[in-house]
Amino acid sequence: MIALIPARGGSKGVPGKNIKDLCGKPLIAYAIEAALRADGIDRVIVTTDDQAIADVAREYGAEVPFIRPDYLASDTSSAIDVYLHATEFVMNETGEKIDKFMVLLPTVPMRTEKHIEEALAQFERDEATTLISYTEAEVPASWYHTIDDQGRLHNAGFGQGSNVSNRQANEKYYIPNGAIYILDYDLLKEKRTYYCDNTVAYVMKSEDSIDIDYPMDFEIARVFMEKRLKENK
Repeated sequence: MIALIPARGGSKGVPGKNIKDLCGKPLIAYAIEAALRADGIDRVIVTTDDQAIADVAREYGAEVPFIRPDYLASDTSSAIDVYLHATEFVMNETGEKIDKFMVLLPTVPMRTEKHIEEALAQFERDEATTLISYTEAEVPASWYHTIDDQGRLHNAGFGQGSNVSNRQANEKYYIPNGAIYILDYDLLKEKRTYYCDNTVAYVMKSEDSIDIDYPMDFEIARVFMEKRLKENK
């Protein structure tokens, strides 16, 4: 199975985040190294529009067989089109059909080869069409509110629990964490979706699911990464 790592050069939340230093390595290196170490991954391919990212990705062992075209590198570009472009490039290169492929977002650095291998094993065991990694939501859905133009609160209507009850009394909810996607090429091409009736969730701990979108996320990731590095010495 190939693993795609999408890494766009432009980032408004954290400028240059994909190659920003995190505990001595550029952020993208964690995704590359985890994929290279994982059993079941045959190729690790970074799709990027940025030459600096491409250079760093190659330094850490990933393939960068193309520079992503401009129409797939804007804020409004579809991730689905990015993945289709990369898989079709590989299919044209090898002459072989890709049925399934993995996507690893570089912004989830606490994901390891163990998570990748567990996700692959679950995918095979469950005979799934697609798999997406999830983590438990920090707060129950029933706690979400909207605020109208007069500043009045209105329950957003999510979930069946009470918005004033303790968290433990509410149903558990899960959100995708961006760490691991195993996608189906035909489903993506024809239906333009990751989900179907045979999609399964690989559930990860919250501390392994830190997704870097803002500077504060980077600092949180640094704390947890330093803790892990100390434990693994």
